[in-house]
Amino acid sequence: MGDRIRIDKFLSDMNKGTRSEIKDLIRKGRVSINGIPCKKPDEKVDTDSDTVSLDGHIVSYEKYIYLMLNKPAGVVSATKDNKEKTVIDLVKESSRKDIFPVGRLDKDTEGLLILTNDGALAHNLLSPKKEVDKVYYAKVEGKVTAKDVEAFLSGISIGEDELCLPARLEVLVSGDISEVNLTIQEGKFHQVKRMFEAVGKKVIYLKRLSMGGLKLDPTLKPGEYRSLTKDEVKYLKTITMR
Repeated sequence: MGDRIRIDKFLSDMNKGTRSEIKDLIRKGRVSINGIPCKKPDEKVDTDSDTVSLDGHIVSYEKYIYLMLNKPAGVVSATKDNKEKTVIDLVKESSRKDIFPVGRLDKDTEGLLILTNDGALAHNLLSPKKEVDKVYYAKVEGKVTAKDVEAFLSGISIGEDELCLPARLEVLVSGDISEVNLTIQEGKFHQVKRMFEAVGKKVIYLKRLSMGGLKLDPTLKPGEYRSLTKDEVKYLKTITMR
């Protein structure tokens, strides 16, 4: 048995119109439940066992949605913002009203961002206790050294009561502008930038490459997104059940 919800919510969740538009569809006899025309918008349906049709076409219900977005710079990781464009604005034509970003990337940070309405999975992906790796690529002003690698592994202080958890710093290029990959298991406010500031350096470009081993799809251009595959969703749930 699935959830029992109102037919107008069912169709609204599946992007078939607003509640008022769906009431109009019902009034015109365009909606049926198990082959019987629906008469009232508050009629309840079982999301698993009942068959809902609109204009003769079956509408399947998805309780949860999972999207992978290649976040571009210049948009904020929020559901609403009165001044700035949000990541939700990028996917509004196919999104559910209840989706949200899993964690935050700074406005100028690019890369992998998961959008979902699955609160339990989001909580687990973000919980330090679950030890979910988040891998970033960064360009940094200043020469990143072996001493920095050791400091990050020991736990950096960024001015809070507790040190950051040990982080793995891989130096790709060391020079006036260094290039690194950094793996962390937390998501503190401006954490990556503050970690490098703590060792006297400045992040000038930041991109998240992966989360929990789920890598950013290289075919996604900044601002593009796609649904996660069933295997990808299963994988994320598996790694957060540890």
